[in-house]
Amino acid sequence: MLTVSRWMVTSLGLMVCVTLLIACTPSSTSSKVSPSETAASPTTPPPPPPVPSPTIVSSAETPSYDTLPRLTGEAVLEMVINGEVVRLTLAGADAPITAGNFVDLVSQKFYDGLVFHRVVREPQPFVVQGGDPQSKDPNFPAARLGTGGYVDAKTGVERNIPLEILPVKATEILYEKTFQMAQVNDVPKLPHTKGALSMERSQSPNSASSQFYIALADLSFLDGNYAVFGYVTEGMEVVDRIQQGDRIESITVISGIENFTKPE
Repeated sequence: MLTVSRWMVTSLGLMVCVTLLIACTPSSTSSKVSPSETAASPTTPPPPPPVPSPTIVSSAETPSYDTLPRLTGEAVLEMVINGEVVRLTLAGADAPITAGNFVDLVSQKFYDGLVFHRVVREPQPFVVQGGDPQSKDPNFPAARLGTGGYVDAKTGVERNIPLEILPVKATEILYEKTFQMAQVNDVPKLPHTKGALSMERSQSPNSASSQFYIALADLSFLDGNYAVFGYVTEGMEVVDRIQQGDRIESITVISGIENFTKPE
């Protein structure tokens, strides 16, 4: 009788634990969300992971993405905000699809007139975020900004690009998975240091379209989760002064366009 009672207590305890785990599991969402909503809090970044040999994606496993624009080398761009210039250097060799997507949109003047709809500096510097085409309309509700992306005129649907991150110890780029999903114990070649230019996405790793953000501080807890594809190399003081609602006057490619290709 005592044995049966102990068994019942143990079983009841296990059932309670499982119930609590299920109740506390976050539900997924398809809406666009910010980096801070899908990663650890910036005030309590996790400790750096151990760095054994990473999981390397072989050439046979690498998707082709033949229909997407690419940047295969470096390109330098100038972004004008409030009459001041910010210089961006894109690392196409390490993030060819992500950088190529950005150069393609810049070439179409897609970003001209769009708003930085999200600026986070408190409780500590985090990001400035823009690139939602809906922000061109001054009457569009500010609360709904952050949900839009680039719609390809040829297809009539939003163009999304895969998550693209190169582990520093790897020879092949990891596509479509975060480091955690792929069990990669490494750091990215393009880390989230201050001034990093990275693509915004929803919870799906392959949902980035046109929205981007610039890191206002070192944000290592985002490494391996979001695709950095370049850096602010001049004018970071201008970025530090960006306010929510400031518009991008223009972005232009000033060198490296010969490294850009776009399928017909």
